[in-house]
Amino acid sequence: MDEQHKQKELEEEKMVNDAFQKLLDTYLASKHRKKIEIITKAFNFAKQAHKGVRRRSGEPYIMHPLAVAQIVCQEIGLGSTSICSALLHDVVEDTDYTVEDISNIFGPKIAQIVDGLTKISGGIFGDRASSQAENFKKLLLTMSEDIRVILIKMADRLHNMRTLGSMLPNKQYKIAGETLYIYAPLANRLGLNRIKSELEDLSFKYEHPETYKEITDKLQATHLERRSVFEDFITPIKERLDEMGFKYRIEDRIKTPYSIWNKMQTKHVTFEEIYDILAVRIIFTPIVPQEELNECFDIYVSMCKIYKSHPDRLRDWISHPKANGYQALHTTLMSNHGEWIEVQIRSERMNDVAEHGFAAHWKYKDGGGSEDEGELDKWLHTIKEILDDPQPDAMDFLDTIKLNLFASEIFVFTPKGEIKTMPQNSTALDFAFTIHTFLGSHCIGAKVNHKLVPLSHTLQSGDQVEIITSKNQHVTESWLNFATTAKAKSKITAILRKEQRLAQKAGEEMVNEFLTEADLEVSTINVEKICKFHELQTKEELYMAIGNKKIVLGEADLDMLREKAQSGANWKRYLTFPFAGGKSKKEEKKAEKNKKPATKEIDRKKTIELTEDDIQESYIIADCCKPIPGDHVLGFIDDDNRIVIHKRQCPVAARLKSSYGNRILAAKWNTHKKLYFPVNLHLEGIDGVGVLNSITEIISRQMNVNIHRLSFETNDGIFNGDIQLYVHDVEDVTTISRNLKKIEQIKSVSRVEK
Repeated sequence: MDEQHKQKELEEEKMVNDAFQKLLDTYLASKHRKKIEIITKAFNFAKQAHKGVRRRSGEPYIMHPLAVAQIVCQEIGLGSTSICSALLHDVVEDTDYTVEDISNIFGPKIAQIVDGLTKISGGIFGDRASSQAENFKKLLLTMSEDIRVILIKMADRLHNMRTLGSMLPNKQYKIAGETLYIYAPLANRLGLNRIKSELEDLSFKYEHPETYKEITDKLQATHLERRSVFEDFITPIKERLDEMGFKYRIEDRIKTPYSIWNKMQTKHVTFEEIYDILAVRIIFTPIVPQEELNECFDIYVSMCKIYKSHPDRLRDWISHPKANGYQALHTTLMSNHGEWIEVQIRSERMNDVAEHGFAAHWKYKDGGGSEDEGELDKWLHTIKEILDDPQPDAMDFLDTIKLNLFASEIFVFTPKGEIKTMPQNSTALDFAFTIHTFLGSHCIGAKVNHKLVPLSHTLQSGDQVEIITSKNQHVTESWLNFATTAKAKSKITAILRKEQRLAQKAGEEMVNEFLTEADLEVSTINVEKICKFHELQTKEELYMAIGNKKIVLGEADLDMLREKAQSGANWKRYLTFPFAGGKSKKEEKKAEKNKKPATKEIDRKKTIELTEDDIQESYIIADCCKPIPGDHVLGFIDDDNRIVIHKRQCPVAARLKSSYGNRILAAKWNTHKKLYFPVNLHLEGIDGVGVLNSITEIISRQMNVNIHRLSFETNDGIFNGDIQLYVHDVEDVTTISRNLKKIEQIKSVSRVEK
């Protein structure tokens, strides 16, 4: 036994040393200064600190910091400071060493980064993570100190996602959910394109394993066919580039399983109906470095001479880089096979920035390691503004941040011709707040391209916008309906809150004055009596209503107060108020009927089984996504300790996974076609005689399914229809859809949530 144990120790030692040697080899092959000693010192220190500790998968813990350091070096392209910080990132949290110890041994810079990483690591995988939003808030605060903190955090999250298989299913859903909701958009905003794609794919793989396998199998099956199209398409392009004297490489870029699935969901199409799975990327070395941008356009012009280009699909990210620094020229060309193929033209430098994001900018700076100052600083500044006025609710905070994380950009001009980058779908009101808070809070309208438009007007790229203001204008709550940027929403909310506080204060003073003048005691009891008299729940509501002049105190209030103060005759009439709860007997009965029993004590580590009896008695089917047997689902323990069943891809569930991950339960169906569930199908096709009859024939007679609701409309020979049916499970829906598609006039059948 001892011999076996010794052998295992030697094997593990070799595995650890091989991983470290691979890290050193990768680092030595990079362009960074060769600081081998400090990296070796950090490795030995971390190895000693984590000695004897193992990960859930069973391997020595040091393999995790080594893997994170490898990602930091190889996939993000950072140098020795970041590699050392990655090796040490769990030391302070998991061992007895302090940040001061790290500072004394490795210097203040590494200590600062490790400290930043320690602040945001607490409880992401444990039960301590009651609200992931709080961790995220810390993460954003540490970003502004040193951007490397978030880049190393990305590497840490990527490795945790790569090894997610060893976690329990409910933890897998939680971690995959918050990765998709927070970390993938963050990677996108930082320009870490490859990492963003892998995080999305891994989240998708763990949340929808069957669908993920289906799509990857189909991609594999169509690989040779795509390769043939690619080779055929690039042959004349290669000849032209050779003639022009470029040093280049041409890659095929295949859409990721997650982005294919996402498109299938949003566009309601099948895998076979997605035509842009293949894209072509031309990466070249400029002949004259100073002419890099012009050479991109030269290549584009020469491509258009070979293939016909799509007039509406030229995307110039060269003259106007994306906010994450991305630069490239995108065009769509018609292949000889009659398919549109997207072609991306970028230089080696642009490609480096596209893959490694802001980390790559440092390489091309004259100073050699200075941080990129441009768009990242602007973005960090926006985040700081949001953090200065945080939303009271964790969910609101996450949503506010997300507004600015994932948004595509448009370019808008001020009256003086200054260019402003805004998220897509921004309105004139958003633009006003982008310029200045005062301008936003007093704007009454705008001129877009010299035409008068309302504040709710949606801006387009290239618009020139002039804001019109008035001193008499005040922020109103309705503005929140058409403000789309995080900055505008947070500023409007802050102004409204400030006004509410002022109105409350004024209202309180007016109530006190009213009671004093009437020789009545300024007491909580009297204030509560006035509240009830005006049918308000809290004194704050009363103060605000009075402060906003919605309620004016008068004789009726005095009569009520004096009558109650002097006479006991009516005491019974008022005594009933606190106990009635404001609901009629009929309403109380209805509420009791709808309320499901509180959940019994549940083992959160186990997968709950959804049987016919449980669905009717113990669980609530979420109304937002209406899951049915066969859908991938999860459970969520709500505030009343009841379990609500959501689809795993439901947007509401995505938010819950991110903020209340420790309340998520793994769930699976165990039903036997006894219960019926409502589903909505959307049909599109060519109108013709007897189509409706054919549809009802298939559903009612052949399938013996009950149609609950049916609505159809036709326009210029095209029909759109919505049908609500009662079915047992997803299998029923698939069979019905397949049979409906056999009707010649029907072109698409999709399940929708309504």
